Amino acid sequence: MTDRRHFLKNTLAAGGTAFLSSFVSLPEKKLLEINQESLKKSPTELASDEDFWAQMKQAYTVSPNIINLNNGGVSPAPKVVQESLSRLNAYSNEAPSYYMWRIMSQGKEPLRENLAKFAGVSPEEIAINRNATESLDTIIMGMKLKAGDEVILSKYDYPNMQHAWRQRELRDGIVLKWVNLKLPAEDKAELVKIYQEQMTEKTKVVHVTHMINWNGQIMPVKEIADLAHSKNIEVVCDGAHTFAHIDHKISDLHCDYYGTSLHKWLCAPIGSGMLWIKKEHISKIYPLVPNDTPLSDDIRKFENLGTRSFPIEQAIGEALNFQYTIGNERKEARLRYLKNYWATEVIKMERTRLNTSLLPNFSCALAHVGMDGLEAGEMESKLFAKYKVHTSPTKWEALNGIRIAPHVYTSTRDLDRLLDGLQYLAKL
Repeated sequence: MTDRRHFLKNTLAAGGTAFLSSFVSLPEKKLLEINQESLKKSPTELASDEDFWAQMKQAYTVSPNIINLNNGGVSPAPKVVQESLSRLNAYSNEAPSYYMWRIMSQGKEPLRENLAKFAGVSPEEIAINRNATESLDTIIMGMKLKAGDEVILSKYDYPNMQHAWRQRELRDGIVLKWVNLKLPAEDKAELVKIYQEQMTEKTKVVHVTHMINWNGQIMPVKEIADLAHSKNIEVVCDGAHTFAHIDHKISDLHCDYYGTSLHKWLCAPIGSGMLWIKKEHISKIYPLVPNDTPLSDDIRKFENLGTRSFPIEQAIGEALNFQYTIGNERKEARLRYLKNYWATEVIKMERTRLNTSLLPNFSCALAHVGMDGLEAGEMESKLFAKYKVHTSPTKWEALNGIRIAPHVYTSTRDLDRLLDGLQYLAKL
């Protein structure tokens, strides 16, 4: 069996779909046939191939009894990442101060290089930390802003980021200017104009969320950044929901600062994140956790976190390998297909309101649906109680409903159950 699995793994690797031998539960001849056929298909064609994506489900340990459609909060790690984390944790506990600081720490720079290559930026601009909040708080709290300086943001930005900016407002007297977004939005020019209207000679920073967590709205970060730069304004981008979700590079966004969580769409261990700061800005930003050279231009000054989990950090590499195995284009196409699979049916239902665009430039996997006469919490609890479909109750600003976020292990059968549940809610 070991030799046969080794053969299968090598065969698939040669074809560009190097799925791990742990995926194998189908007869190997059938598995080879599926993957050989997949090589003939474009990402869009492959997106609807349920035989191909059924293999992906076998790479995870997700519950067969609960349908998890809240991958936007935190995604499960595939087995290979879990096993790596468990192995590294056991290893470090044999002699923590030796194995962590002297042995495992040697993997830090290769990991930085691999993440930077995937993100399309320099390794000297990447810091590894614990989540998007920590990354973005480092930027927000570390900027040299003074009383009267203006910052533009939206009330649909993530609450923790709003809290950080409000703390700077309270502490330093900066001025927060709020754009009025109407979601879903499908006009890039209009979105850019909304930010432009708030810009003055006192504006120093624009904070923009690449994909809004509440409903999956994709924002035109590049166009907003280009406009801001023409007025000498810096741009902070919250990339928590787009890194390893939609196929792009950080450099495509033209922003100055970027933070993301790796335990979302990359499926890295829970409690892993990444900070990116354009090289020319690093020396201007104070670290959130102080060190002896706070104005250094070395990105590593932001990794002075004290004792942290080396196993979590190092297992990020396995998640990155898993991402490469799927392929960015294939993953995005599948995620978009899954969203469209249920969302195009929902818009036909009575009482329902899809609060997410179906246009590819403005959404991907994550979407929001509301129902007349039902509150967000009621929708979520009734759907789970009867159908065991787990979603996120999302009531924020003008949105009132549930956020639905499938992942690569989600099948169309899972989404059929979601649709049955939504039909049930529509008849209450």
